Amino acid sequence: MKLHDLQPDPGSRRKKQRVGRGIAAGQGKTAGRGTKGAGARGRSARKGPHFEGGQLPLVRRLPFKRGFTNIFRTEYQEVKVSQLDSFDAGTTVTPAMMAARGFVRDGNKPVVVLGNGDVSKKLVVQAHRFTKTAQDKIAAAGGSTETLELKIKGALATVKKLSKAKLAALNGDE
Repeated sequence: MKLHDLQPDPGSRRKKQRVGRGIAAGQGKTAGRGTKGAGARGRSARKGPHFEGGQLPLVRRLPFKRGFTNIFRTEYQEVKVSQLDSFDAGTTVTPAMMAARGFVRDGNKPVVVLGNGDVSKKLVVQAHRFTKTAQDKIAAAGGSTETLELKIKGALATVKKLSKAKLAALNGDE
């Protein structure tokens, strides 16, 4: 057998039915769609599984069902406790230092320290958030943690309706 001999099994492939091509074809006039009604009309007539007769569909009423993005979400950059072991003992580890080592992409964005791995050196770690296990492991090694304040940016700043002075103070502009 060669490539040019290959063909589908008899009866497994059928030609598409050409509807609406006159009475003689057997599927003329209404073309198998019946008379009138939504199903008889144009391409938008069958509105899909979520159509509820013109009422606002459930999937559009509930934001979490599909396509909802929280514009106030805070994206944290993750750092494992085991990565912090590469710093010298007694160092104050800041997000900028983590970025310089390549643990995070941007030293200005929020950082969360996760409890994966172990740390053996005494460090003072500064980050915007710590998991409970990360705090325990850093403390067990003789170090300490400092939680940095998050700067309010973007949509969150506009919704909070803070005065310009308070917003400047939070962002450190003063």
